[in-house]
Amino acid sequence: MRPARPKVNRNLALGVGLAVSACLVAAGCGDGSAEIAGPQAQESPATQAGPADQGSPESQPSQEPSADPNASPNADTNTDPSTAPSASAQGTQGTDTDGTEASPQASSSNPADPSATATQELPRGGTELFPRYRLVGYSGGAAEAFGRLGVGDMQARVDEIEKLGKKYDGDGREAQPVLELIATVVQASPGKDKMHRARTSDAEIGRYLKVARQNKALLLLNIQPGRADFLTEVKAMSRWLEEPDVGLALDPEWAVGKKETPGRVYGHTSAAELNQVSLWLDEFVAEKQLPQKPFIVHQLASRIISDVPELRPRKNLAFVISVDGIGARKDKEDTWRTLVKPLPEGIHTGFKLFFEEDREHGKLMTPEQVLKLKPRPGYVLYE
Repeated sequence: MRPARPKVNRNLALGVGLAVSACLVAAGCGDGSAEIAGPQAQESPATQAGPADQGSPESQPSQEPSADPNASPNADTNTDPSTAPSASAQGTQGTDTDGTEASPQASSSNPADPSATATQELPRGGTELFPRYRLVGYSGGAAEAFGRLGVGDMQARVDEIEKLGKKYDGDGREAQPVLELIATVVQASPGKDKMHRARTSDAEIGRYLKVARQNKALLLLNIQPGRADFLTEVKAMSRWLEEPDVGLALDPEWAVGKKETPGRVYGHTSAAELNQVSLWLDEFVAEKQLPQKPFIVHQLASRIISDVPELRPRKNLAFVISVDGIGARKDKEDTWRTLVKPLPEGIHTGFKLFFEEDREHGKLMTPEQVLKLKPRPGYVLYE
């Protein structure tokens, strides 16, 4: 089974061009954290990066990471959150100037009692995701190459998700549509702060949230941190996480060490770091009296997350490990069994399918085949 993602690694080069373009047309970039503006935020096609903006082939990461994703990580693979530079915590936030876009509500000056129950509901009712719902969605971002969600008209993609969701509700669970937006995008270029990541502008996030709300869908913010630590990047999105219909997804495949380059090696995280992030988010949800929030962690192979049995479920989070193996059906099912076996009780499962990469090895798995997995996944994502 091929663990690498050539298409995604090519996106690293594309991400560099997008970040450069965004700095030209959006406010910010002065603190060293590049900002990615969406199509509506860019002034003209002339400012958009193309192949010529991506640098020479020698400056780009290799098509596949050179490291074996199942090999033991070295000591430098994971960034220690306590030593992350403060510059990466500040970021550059875009300004919503279009009144038609969704925007986060202002933070309350009087934090809620952490022991209080949720006062807001999920898009389609209730305050808990599981076992009532099965999340079904697309992932993508500022460029079509990032995934199906960013291809063409966004409403058309949501309509596809709704139709697809009906094929996943045969066991009595309701399908909850999900838009998983890559909100912090890993970069081949280090940027001024050397963190190898760029944050999507508030205007672009608001554009996705507007469509999600029009369709009673959930918006998930996907974090590819590069050399930054997860908690810093998650806190940078806190104004959006205050919303009852915005969740979080972490992609440790792109979490590399201080001396490593994304795309040349596989990233890695630990149960300790994930527990740190989930604890912060759990307390945040309780304080803001929000409904249960999806907390997704993508896992390509065993070595991506160390000490998996040490993961801790949280009361206010629907904690999901999404198995992101690529290949033919048999290979994907083998990866599934390997990665779900060590999961502790209370951690839910997810399953990712790739429209292009999986089909290079055979037919795309059908919803009926996905639902035969044991346990049945609570989240099904298509890229």
